Amino acid sequence: MPHVEFKDQEPQLLGENQEQQQGEDTRDEEACQGPARSQVSSPSVATSSANRQLMMLEGKSGPYFSSLDSSIDMLKKRAQELIENINESRQKDHALMTNFRDSLKIKVSDLTEKLEERMYQIYNHHNKIIQEKLQEFTQKMAKISHLETELKQVCHTVETVYKDLCVQPEATTLEEEQIHKDREC
Repeated sequence: MPHVEFKDQEPQLLGENQEQQQGEDTRDEEACQGPARSQVSSPSVATSSANRQLMMLEGKSGPYFSSLDSSIDMLKKRAQELIENINESRQKDHALMTNFRDSLKIKVSDLTEKLEERMYQIYNHHNKIIQEKLQEFTQKMAKISHLETELKQVCHTVETVYKDLCVQPEATTLEEEQIHKDREC
């Protein structure tokens, strides 16, 4: 089903084109009646025979046509009333939809504001947690750095001690050899 959007459109009312059509129908009827009278060739003969025919038609069919005319008028009135009712109903529907749209916009706006507030509350909560974790991380990194410095000092000390231990036996061995040589001499 295609999507049709009726944003802020006024409902199209029935009967707007009907008034134009009624005006055209009246002109058509006048046009039909006009040439029939103007086709008469001799005015005196045409007038008398036309009067006789008209009197015969009026005498016989007068009540029938008046009844028919009143039925047509009633149908026109009823149709006009129905059209007016439909138009009123459409205007009410349009007003209802406009109110519904406005109400929905307000509710969506309120809901969006509440959602945004809640989102910022969650952001603040997460920021506190992240800040605490970053603080802990910074402290641990500082401690690791301090331990690393201590470890380097210990390693340097061990290295120095090892060198001293390695050098002394050689030195003592050289001294002992020297002493031993001195005794022999």
